[in-house]
Parts: sequence; C-alpha cells; structure tokens
Amino acid sequence: MRLAEHRYRSISSIRGPLVFVERVFQARIGETVTLIAPDGKELDGEVLKIDGKQALIQVFGETHGLDLDKTSVTLHDSVKRVPLSKACLGRLFNGSFEPIDGAPMYIPESWGAVSGAPINPVARGYPSEVIETGISSIDGLNTLVKGQKLPIFSSAGLPAQELVTEILRNSRLPGEGAFAVVFIALGLTFHEFNFFQRILDQMSNQFVAFINLASEPVVERLLAPRLGLTVAEDLAFNHGMDVLVVVTDITNYCDALREVSTSREELPGRRGYPGYMYSDLASLYERAGRLLGRPGSVTMLPVLTMPEDDITHPIPDLTGYITEGQLVFSRELHQKGIFPPIDVLPSLSRLMQHGIGEQQTRGDHRQIANLLYQSYAKGRDLRKLEAVVGKEGLLKEDRVMLEMADSFEATFVHQGQERRDIGQTLDLGLQLLKQYGVYPE
Repeated sequence: MRLAEHRYRSISSIRGPLVFVERVFQARIGETVTLIAPDGKELDGEVLKIDGKQALIQVFGETHGLDLDKTSVTLHDSVKRVPLSKACLGRLFNGSFEPIDGAPMYIPESWGAVSGAPINPVARGYPSEVIETGISSIDGLNTLVKGQKLPIFSSAGLPAQELVTEILRNSRLPGEGAFAVVFIALGLTFHEFNFFQRILDQMSNQFVAFINLASEPVVERLLAPRLGLTVAEDLAFNHGMDVLVVVTDITNYCDALREVSTSREELPGRRGYPGYMYSDLASLYERAGRLLGRPGSVTMLPVLTMPEDDITHPIPDLTGYITEGQLVFSRELHQKGIFPPIDVLPSLSRLMQHGIGEQQTRGDHRQIANLLYQSYAKGRDLRKLEAVVGKEGLLKEDRVMLEMADSFEATFVHQGQERRDIGQTLDLGLQLLKQYGVYPE
C-alpha cells in the first residue's frame, strides 16, 4: 500500500483538460494530483483512468502553458476532499471551491471526500414532511418532501431561471427547524451570473452557492455539483439542518460529461452521451435522503432543459428513472402568460402522500388535490370537443368544467411573484372547487 507522494515528469499527451502520464507507480482512481507548470503555476486534478502504467488525469483548470517535458505531476495518495464548516453559509464559490464573493476562505472544521459517504439503504429514513416552495402547483399538487429528489423539466425559452429564483427566495419549512439552500449553477453566462448574484444578495445567509460560468473549465462543471452535495451532507447530517439543493442546469452537466468522454475517446452511447451517464447521474441524485434516527435531510430540485422539447431525450429519460417524479413546464401555458408554466397533469411527486398524509389543515389536502386534478383533466379534454362543436354545443355541466379549467390556470397555477404558503394554496383550491360546485359539502 503506497503512503507517499510520487512525482513524475513523464507526460505523453495533453488533450484539453486531460493529461496522460506514463510510467506511473501504483496510482488509484480518484487520487488527487498537483501539476506544476514551467512558470510555477499550480493546477489541481485527479486520476480519472488507469491503463497499465499510464494514468489519465483530469485537470481542474485551464491547461494552457503546460509543457510535456517541464511540467511535473505529483500524485498525493489521497482522494479530493472538501473543507467543511457552517461558516460556508452566505458564501459564493466557483466550481473549484474558491471564494468569488470577495471574502477570504473560511477555516474548515473538518474535511469530507468529494464523492460523499454512501448511505446504507438500511439506514435510510423514508422521506416525509413537507418543504414549502411557495409555488401552489408544487406545494398543492406535487408536494416536495424532505429527502426527495424532484426534477424540473424545462425547455428552451421557458422561464426556468425565474422559477429557480422564486424557489430560492421563498423555500422554507412550514414549521420550526434549521433550513438552508445549496444553489449550484452550471454553465452560466455573465448576464445569468449577475442576475442570480442580485437574487442571492437579497437573501439571508442561509444559503451556499457554487457558480460555474460557461467560460470556465468544463471539468469544473462536473466537480461543482459534488462540492455542493458534500457541503449539503455536512450541513444536514453533522449540523442537523434540512437542506434543499437546487441544481441548474443538469443539461449543461451532461454536455460537459459528453465533452470529457469524447476527449477520452470513449465509445459513445445514445445521442453521443457516454454509456455510464445513468450511473453518473445516479451518483448525484442518490445523495439526497434522510438518516434513520438523525435530524437533517438533503432534498434535491435539479433543473434540466429538454433538448428540442423531447421528454424521451437521454437526459430527462434517465433522470426520470432515478428520481421520484417530475415537474414539467408547458410552452402553451407560457404563451398564455401564466407563471410558473407548470403543467400539473404530466407532473408527479411520487412521495407526496408521505408528506401530506397527516396534514388536515383547511380540509383534506389529498382530497382537494384529487378533485382539482379530476376537474382540470376533464376541462382540458373538453377543449378539444369545444374546438369541434363550439361552446354552445356543449352541455351545461361541460361548460362549467371548461370555465373551471380556465379559472384554475389563471388563478391557481398562475401566481406571478406572489408567495403562497400551503394553507393559502389549499384555501384557493377549495374556493375554486366550491365556486364550480365540485367540492362535496
């Protein structure tokens, strides 16, 4: 077992963020690496692949200036670790965990492996208890539960960033408890970065942000989610906090994964993405959860953009297999000026019942949600019939359902930048049901 650092000057090739080193002795995958360029610049990396005595190193930074003969490579015989402390709250970092808010780096209380500590399935607590997002179509009909992973499926041109903004501002626990948000933004333009920075400046210090810009190294796009999740696990399981992790945009992450895979000359899978993308995404999503008998939870809201509005594309397809539901954006609702344009019919929270089962505030949550779903689905179907026979050709009760569907979209789904707690959401749903004679008295 090697317990010492080894230094090499045997680089055979540099391809973008990847460096090939020959004649390596007892390297291991995931081992941390330091590269020193001829001008003295230091770069961090990790061993990505081992083939005999050749090691493939992934560099966290730009490889410009590295030289095949004069660059030294040091393998440290340790995995990449993350500085952990509650002092991270209220701070902004880049994809390499360097502060970008102008303040110095905090003093860590401990260090954690970037890959996290896998949760033993036997030790997993079942997701329960609600996290309020302030969005009626989520809280009322697709409730987010502590420990859940619930992705948002958006499309190009739809206001996913605006919804993320509202979730950052308005998410909280319905009762008492320590709560924090870990925000991970991948592949942002400068305009998008400035937009989110203004939002974060308005928030309290109960957040940590990891920002990767589109102009920054692509491998940082792969590292940032793991840094953020390691911090979230520390806050949740060592400090007893309920942590909501918001990641935008998973599509940028997967594109970075494809780019690195292509540089490694790996055999491509569907749409050019690597065949291991499913397990790679699972290594992120499955870090959400709770531990039996311990306070704290990690809940995930990953946002992804469906290429060409295709829900069968590998990214949403694989994400749907791993996660517990989805929130689907509708282009039709967006064109009507409805915000957020969440189409509640194809949306689903598989763990909703476990969060609202005991909640009877302002009527039965499950009953209100079911009646709203039934009425809206019927009204949506009647729109097709109305296009054929006209509104006058419909039965009176059908016209009522048609009006209710319109009212549901205009008053329940649409809320602009107004925040509604769960009580207000259920009151509004109950009012709609009674107004159109659907709720049994």
